[in-house]
Amino acid sequence: MAEACCVVFVTVARREEAEKIADALVGERLAACCSLVPDLFSIYRWKGEIHREPEVLLIAKTRRDLFEKLRERVVALHSYEVPEIVALPIVAGDEPYLDWIRRESAP
Repeated sequence: MAEACCVVFVTVARREEAEKIADALVGERLAACCSLVPDLFSIYRWKGEIHREPEVLLIAKTRRDLFEKLRERVVALHSYEVPEIVALPIVAGDEPYLDWIRRESAP
């Protein structure tokens, strides 16, 4: 049943914004957990220019069937014009932990 779960990566400009998004996702049961990884540094091309910016990585653990609702919520709360919202399937994991994700990210 690992394939029923996924992790979603979302980069944001500031910790406060990451906390706001994480609070909404967990509070609305769109994710069982969100981990924030500070001190990320991204180098990317945007509108023809190369940017170098500090960011925070938000990692949400959720069910794959909730991804679209989670994505819509992140877009609504995010300050970026085109936020990074990337889901990766969980192919294997500790079954009690995966059960917890499925249980806590249920409407």
